[in-house]
Amino acid sequence: MAINPLNWLMGLFSLDIGIDLGTANTLVNVRGKGIVINEPSWVAIDKRTRKPLAIGAQAKEMVGRTPANVIAIRPLRDGVISEFEITQALLGYFIGRAHQQTIVPMPRPRVAVGIPSGATEVEKRAVYDASMAAGARETHLIEEPRAAALGAGLPISEIRGTMIVDIGGGTTEVALLSMGGIVVSRSLRVAGDEMDQDIVTYIRNKYNLFIGERMAEQAKMTVGSAYPLPVEKTMLIRGRNLVTGLPEAIEVSSVEIREAISGSVQVIVDTIKDALDEAPPEILADLIETGVCLAGGGALLQGLSERLADNLGLRVWIAEDPLTCVARGAGMILEDLDKYRQFLVDLNRTGVR
Repeated sequence: MAINPLNWLMGLFSLDIGIDLGTANTLVNVRGKGIVINEPSWVAIDKRTRKPLAIGAQAKEMVGRTPANVIAIRPLRDGVISEFEITQALLGYFIGRAHQQTIVPMPRPRVAVGIPSGATEVEKRAVYDASMAAGARETHLIEEPRAAALGAGLPISEIRGTMIVDIGGGTTEVALLSMGGIVVSRSLRVAGDEMDQDIVTYIRNKYNLFIGERMAEQAKMTVGSAYPLPVEKTMLIRGRNLVTGLPEAIEVSSVEIREAISGSVQVIVDTIKDALDEAPPEILADLIETGVCLAGGGALLQGLSERLADNLGLRVWIAEDPLTCVARGAGMILEDLDKYRQFLVDLNRTGVR
């Protein structure tokens, strides 16, 4: 196949960017530099003009503190775009920041973006269009389980079974892989956000205390667990008493938070079991040796690996730096596009070339 010299030259000097466009956080991996951006997927906008006023960490700081004419939102829900123009602004901001870190001006970058394996054709097209509109020269989509497996260093091209469970903010991706392909997969819209909402509901019902999502997330990260801890912990939770309407702080234990999120954790466990139930016996035999790899921010939930190992009867291990697996895997795609082209999502059915 003939190579266009101009495309080859632009590829040599262009900026290659792997993006984990997550519901909770967006991570950007730049070729040769690693993870250069890891910020919340929040955008503060003017209600009247819909113009972005702040993006990323600064926007998240505004949550629950904005005046009437400003609203802080997450333009992605359950791992997919719910606000197209705002997602375009989010991507443009992060791509622009990555570009600013280069010493000399570069051509428009090539971008690889991780998407949920259960995304519809319309949702895939929305991610592609938003990336191109944000300034990408080329956009390639890769399913998050494959990207996470690559980033975690799993030997997914070999003739043996491996398993990845990527628990993010909006989705949990479960995949059994072999020979570069996905043998069995599940995309579940129960993940970190659902656990946060579980905590909000639990605290409201038990203590008549209304807390925000940020406080719930802090409780999950500080004392949340999926399995009894060697030493149970406590923390102060602050919110508004629904009876008096006044501020109040209460002390909650890790036992209570574990009870609050137990339903969501059990759904994830059951989904993994369903995927294993569909797996060929040869791959199950391989998993006894290779185990189950956890990636994503949800992998950091205390006791989750122990809970899964106890329920599945398999070795469960956490990938190195699980938060960045998808972004690192997406970046690896662009390092050798010919080698990994088979892993990319084919969008020809939606008219994308």
